[in-house]
Amino acid sequence: MERVLIIGSSGLLGLKTYKLFSKYYKTIGADLKPIKNIDKSNFYQINITDKSYVLKSIKKISPNIVILTAALTAVDYCEDHHEEAWNINVEGPRNVAMACQETKSNLIYISTDFVFDGKKGNYSESDRPNPISYYGITKLEGEKAINESQIKYAIARTSVIFGWNTKEQKTNYVTWIINKLQNIEPIKIVTSQVNTPTLADNLAEALLMIVKKNQYDLFHICGKECLTRYQFALKIAEVFNLKKELITPIEYFEQLAKRPKLSCLDTTKASTILKIKLLTISEALSLMKEKKKNS
Repeated sequence: MERVLIIGSSGLLGLKTYKLFSKYYKTIGADLKPIKNIDKSNFYQINITDKSYVLKSIKKISPNIVILTAALTAVDYCEDHHEEAWNINVEGPRNVAMACQETKSNLIYISTDFVFDGKKGNYSESDRPNPISYYGITKLEGEKAINESQIKYAIARTSVIFGWNTKEQKTNYVTWIINKLQNIEPIKIVTSQVNTPTLADNLAEALLMIVKKNQYDLFHICGKECLTRYQFALKIAEVFNLKKELITPIEYFEQLAKRPKLSCLDTTKASTILKIKLLTISEALSLMKEKKKNS
């Protein structure tokens, strides 16, 4: 049985991917700290910025496939913590890629729509990246670090990952909005950011298809629907029967880092090659609602 190592398995996407892959492969989790949801015998503590330890650990595990979901994704934090962001988002992937070279492991790297400037929208894999935030710069450099290695790899660019988080995980856009509206707290949401939000479970399924179909390439993998953050918030309220009146649209919200305005990704290539059904917002949120009901 093939061995799959998920680095970043305590995060939303990492844990969903770990649980899904465990049904088909010998799957090992890795992160900075152990988590309740993964058995200790199946978990390694790995800090991707520690080059020698990464190499030592991956050699010991000897996986056929490594999936790297670990990253520093706090966009504003990255903007004024350059060294930390570079170490995690650039040197980290480089260290993992170098270790994969030694163990002849294939690598799947999770990247972002923030590698684009957001001027055009509907970006395909052939469009030229031009990041406008330091976070976007580091994620693009992470892609380049992997591209420069001598390994078989896939890069999955995605956008606004959401889903039910565990108590230990931080909230995401959807769970944050649900919490606010359930507590009858008014919220202000921007109309100026347009993207393609992605259900973590759906993305994990696409990553499984990369492995099952042996398709190692650059893919845009996200939700099927392009909408503003405000439209997304209204959809959340609608599906979960919460008060839309608590949501106020605003054109602009003062943030440290620039955000791409139109960063929607074209998923034609992924849908065609991976034969994966990427979900609309209504489908994804309804699936979330159903899972909560059955949990």
